[in-house]
Amino acid sequence: MPHAACPCAGRRGTSEGATHNFGFHLTQELGRPFALATGSWPASAERVTPFFEIVANTLGAPGASRWFDAARRAHRSVMTADLARTHQFGFAVYLDREIGDEHGPSLASVAAWEALTALYEITRRDADADIDRYFDCALRASTRSSGQHINTPAAAIA
Repeated sequence: MPHAACPCAGRRGTSEGATHNFGFHLTQELGRPFALATGSWPASAERVTPFFEIVANTLGAPGASRWFDAARRAHRSVMTADLARTHQFGFAVYLDREIGDEHGPSLASVAAWEALTALYEITRRDADADIDRYFDCALRASTRSSGQHINTPAAAIA
């Protein structure tokens, strides 16, 4: 298929017409907690990075920021239920609650939804992974990509 005929031609790395460098920013952010040498990163880091990029590229940086923050809150709900040894509804249910009305039938939201639930499942199988840290890095990368700045202790280090 010629490149111009590809449905995604000209869209990769763009957010509402403005080019961003989410993948580059995510790699930089992951380098903060895990060290710059990628050989010391958890095994899942390499596997989940493309899924984070799907979210950023389909929703744009501002939308991705909202979804990454919602995913982080959903993960914390999972952890809270686990620690309390109460009924566990699962990440997807908590994510749906956190995203609310933004989760609709559009191709972008379906792609972002599937990417987030897939990367969550991958990290669950990696004992060295810290999904909360991954979501924090993705959130910081998306805000950097959109030109926004967030007020977090990790962002203050930058």
